[in-house]
Amino acid sequence: MRQKLQSLTREELLQWLDLHGEKPFRAHQILNWIYVRMADDFDQMSDLSKPFRQVLAEHFYIGRLAVAQEMVSADATRKFLFRLEDGHTVESVLIPERDHYTLCVSSQVGCAQGCRFCLTGQGGLIRNLTSSEIVGQVWEVRKHLVHPTYLTNLVFMGMGEPLANYNALVQAIQVLTNSDWGMKFATRRVTISTAGLAPRLLDLGRDTRVNPAISFNAVTDDMRSELMPINRKYPIEQLLDTCRRYPLVKGRKLTFEYILFQGLNDHPDQARKLAKLLAPLKAKINLIPFNPYPGSEFQRPSEERIQAFQAVLIAKHFTSVVRYSKGLDIMAACGQLRAQHS
Repeated sequence: MRQKLQSLTREELLQWLDLHGEKPFRAHQILNWIYVRMADDFDQMSDLSKPFRQVLAEHFYIGRLAVAQEMVSADATRKFLFRLEDGHTVESVLIPERDHYTLCVSSQVGCAQGCRFCLTGQGGLIRNLTSSEIVGQVWEVRKHLVHPTYLTNLVFMGMGEPLANYNALVQAIQVLTNSDWGMKFATRRVTISTAGLAPRLLDLGRDTRVNPAISFNAVTDDMRSELMPINRKYPIEQLLDTCRRYPLVKGRKLTFEYILFQGLNDHPDQARKLAKLLAPLKAKINLIPFNPYPGSEFQRPSEERIQAFQAVLIAKHFTSVVRYSKGLDIMAACGQLRAQHS
């Protein structure tokens, strides 16, 4: 049975080449064709001999994710529904910025975290994505773009908890950020969002140079545990202690994401408490007004309330930006992904 070529690490490919009497430099050629030149057929690899291409085709295939559906928002956001080889589906969202694109990438089919405000977690976790399925989302979207180089930023804020699928995540990051044979994304333009898996957060800092983003959303353990069950295992003080020990890349800050819910966590007093909690850290705070969906128990705060919350943080000398999600009309905004059309 043939194996998906992208499922091999570079080291595994080197071992296979050695077993078949091929020189190590062939690994660079093959990987460069797939991840840089975007080849999806061995016959396109013109600097490999035809007999060697035939051998590769006998042992491997170049896997692709099937685009089951693509939706386009009024604001030009594009949501891709990808069908995996086993029939399950995941969603990725391409977000147009002023001079580039950002892709919101999924790491799991479903999610086990059970955050009350997130539509993705309502169906529970089905399975982890493989590293090749994670990379495949980026590969397919680039393939669909008229100008592939405009896709410069990746945020792992799609379906799933990235740090709960840690090994596949790190392997995917290696492919995505390798500047030689990989997809050449700058590490400073790759952000990994987590609900707060504290031990894995430290691992991420040791194993990669990408940016962490911590989904915080409350200033007391009681409220955060109600919103995010992971807080019962890793409460606020433990999470903040982990953040204090995080090996930050020089010149960068930790990002904290704070979803604002009307009448729940949007009072200026809570903004002051948030500022006090984060004061010992090199931190910036992204405020995300809640994105409603049918059946949700939460509501979005008024614009006045949002601005008042932000003003407190700015007065406390934090960099604080309100992130207004795009793609609301196609259920592509933060917290709305569910692959519901599967």
